[in-house]
Amino acid sequence: MKKIALFVDVQNIYYTCRQAYGRQFNYRKLWQHLGYEGEITNATAYAIHRGDDGQLKFQDALKHIGFDVKLKPFIQRSDGSAKGDWDVGITIDIMEAASEVDCVILLSGDGDFDLLMLKIYQKYGVETQVYGVPGLTAKSLIDSASQYHEIDDSLLL
Repeated sequence: MKKIALFVDVQNIYYTCRQAYGRQFNYRKLWQHLGYEGEITNATAYAIHRGDDGQLKFQDALKHIGFDVKLKPFIQRSDGSAKGDWDVGITIDIMEAASEVDCVILLSGDGDFDLLMLKIYQKYGVETQVYGVPGLTAKSLIDSASQYHEIDDSLLL
């Protein structure tokens, strides 16, 4: 059975699904779908912790599905901009998991992950899949993956 490691850039998926469809991503449906492809040995969702009730319920739901939820504090800068970026954390975790699995799946549209996907494919020969919203997923990320899956109606709530 194929071993799958799943990584979710929660903020990216939330905002791109909201921008493109005005809807939320259906994590349970994805989990069920991937269960037919193999065994999910590792699933991590990276989120920003703002501490509001809606967000806490969402994080509990992710844990209930089977995700390990990693949180980083939301930091509001004095100029009004916000900081809350998991790129390095996601990269480290994917590099560590890649040698243990047959397939790495990343949910993100962020082009910063293109080199990572190429690197783990070259170094470990793992299958790399990216799930992203069409038109809001970097072409370089799509091109770097063995398979690109468009997030469409079938994966939305």
